[in-house]
Amino acid sequence: MRAPHLVRRLRLTLARRLGVRLRSALAAGLVVAAASVLAGGILLVTARGILLDNVTTSANDRATQVTAALTGGDSTALAAALRPSTPQRSVVQVLDPTGRVVAASNAVSTVSPISALRPAVGQREWESRRLEFEHDAPFRIGASGVSTPAGSRIVLVAESMDTVDDGTEAIIAALAVGLPLLAVVVSVATFLFVGRTLHPVEAMRRQAATITARNLHARLPVPAADDEIAALAATMNTMLDRIEAASAAQRRFVADASHELRSPLATIHANADLLDAAELAETPARSVRRIHAESARMARLVDDLLVLARVDDQALRLRRDEVDLDDLVYAERERVAVEHPDLRIEGGVEPVRVIGDPDQLHRALRNLVDNARHAVVVSLAADDGHAQVVVGNDGPAIAAGDRERVFDRFVRLDDSRSRQGGGAGLGLPIARDIVVAHSGTVTVDALTDGAALRVRLPIPHP
Repeated sequence: MRAPHLVRRLRLTLARRLGVRLRSALAAGLVVAAASVLAGGILLVTARGILLDNVTTSANDRATQVTAALTGGDSTALAAALRPSTPQRSVVQVLDPTGRVVAASNAVSTVSPISALRPAVGQREWESRRLEFEHDAPFRIGASGVSTPAGSRIVLVAESMDTVDDGTEAIIAALAVGLPLLAVVVSVATFLFVGRTLHPVEAMRRQAATITARNLHARLPVPAADDEIAALAATMNTMLDRIEAASAAQRRFVADASHELRSPLATIHANADLLDAAELAETPARSVRRIHAESARMARLVDDLLVLARVDDQALRLRRDEVDLDDLVYAERERVAVEHPDLRIEGGVEPVRVIGDPDQLHRALRNLVDNARHAVVVSLAADDGHAQVVVGNDGPAIAAGDRERVFDRFVRLDDSRSRQGGGAGLGLPIARDIVVAHSGTVTVDALTDGAALRVRLPIPHP
């Protein structure tokens, strides 16, 4: 059971490592090589058969001449028939019934009979064998039984098979050189043609790799040729149309719902403030405070959803003002100190000025600090042409595999966080979108205890 599984795994591995072009070229080369070998084998057998038939026909003609001379008793015609047109390539022996040579070509006049075939009168038999007089060369031998005035005779005609062997060797040599060359030429041609065919596919792949949720309006290039690849591109573009329409509808729903929720949330919050100002009993006062906290939390969530909707729709619209980043850092440190008086805030702050939207940068910084929950370091420094803000905490460390995932929307690594202690998982994604809109970066650094969020923003040149 394991052998088929291993074969499938090997096949998949080769398919992944060999591209379509190379696989097509190899397949074409193998198919051409197999077809060429089969065709070459058929050609070789056919050509050898034709050459052998030619040799047999020559032997028959020679035997007919000798038989005519013997039956006619013409010694002059017999001598002419025994004399070969090509010495050492065609020889004749005439035997009596006892097997004694009574007439022969000069090349075999002094040797024993060249064949043991003894057909009856009027019969003809064939064999192929090597004759020693011609350095063990192959010959096609025909034996005929003939009735003459002097008695029955056996006519042995031997035709050299050198032409058959030479022709066979020539065909084999041509196939040995031509077949690999043909396979290589077909493979290279297939590789080039498939590559040209796949150029539109590669262009589609490059374009598809650039399409994200931010640019769903982009479309794949459609080749000019009206073929299967053009149909695929058109189908993919139609799919992108549907995805863009669904995404736009979703963003409109989020934005509209967030706008509609703002007014009732403001009313709930205002009435909770009024009830909180009234001197209620402890139990209803506790419920009012809970309503006040939940409405504030819901208002923050609605604001976050509105920001994300704007980011997805047409990116953030930023003001371009000079921003004293150190003032924002100090403001956040003071806020944390007021809200958490038992928490010690550390970290140096240097005066650094950047270009950007102060409200959005303040929002991003606040999201980072709130995400830390146990912030112990909020620092600012200038480093290599960049303003560097570090927000560190001594809470649980962030695993290496989660340091990028933590910036995804609605991701909460600490599943045990309570509603009061944790957010909806939108603070870090919004902070990154704001920082990226300011041409900056947000990364997660591992600390001995906890983790640090590091923001780098470009400092404008003087």
